[in-house]
Amino acid sequence: MKRILAIAFSFLIILASCDTLKKMALILVPSEYEMAVGLKDALTQGLFKSFDAFADPNGNRLVRFAFPGDAAKIEKTLHDLGLDKMVDQVTGKFTRATSSAVRAAKPIFLQSVKEMSIKNAVNILVTDNTHAATEYFKMTMSPELMVAFRPIVDSTINVEGANKDWSQIVNVYNKIPFINKPLETSLTGFIAARAIDAMFGIVANEEEQIRTKYEFRKTEMMKKAFGYVEEELKRRAQEQK
Repeated sequence: MKRILAIAFSFLIILASCDTLKKMALILVPSEYEMAVGLKDALTQGLFKSFDAFADPNGNRLVRFAFPGDAAKIEKTLHDLGLDKMVDQVTGKFTRATSSAVRAAKPIFLQSVKEMSIKNAVNILVTDNTHAATEYFKMTMSPELMVAFRPIVDSTINVEGANKDWSQIVNVYNKIPFINKPLETSLTGFIAARAIDAMFGIVANEEEQIRTKYEFRKTEMMKKAFGYVEEELKRRAQEQK
């Protein structure tokens, strides 16, 4: 009798343990809402990294102004014409204007992440593409961001006086014989697009760090979402063996 009771008791413990494990599994697997929040937290963290980069553009060549087209060739031509000072002046002014534009547009970028609807959160989250969330953000938000960002860029370019200096360079450069591609008279669209591309590049790099290194996951949602990704990718890799 005692032996039967012991077996029954052991069986109940096993059942209870299984039930506990199932509950733990449910807790460990984030909901789609938690996945979406984790993704948005990662994108927001990446945006703040990009804001920091533009706040100190001299310390990051990726966010400094570069001439459109073959920048090196254009700059060499202008230097050969003795326009070194004007080139440096334009580069500095456009760099400062872009930095000011990003600072002014900061709420727009952050709001765009908040309002972004991540319908396929699972597909974006659970993947070996370390830039999946950034690519989705760029694809869905770029046109909207360009529309909002262009007037801010235009305003800061005018405040810095970069537009006047650029006009002088254009007038000189476009009169050079045999120039294959004249310089554009307005750089608002170019500057806005380049700034957004640079920001997405920094966000993508931050997403990769978050996906691969635990210490970069600064919020609980990121820890839960990307911790789950690691385990799920391991499980899938095991199944394929």
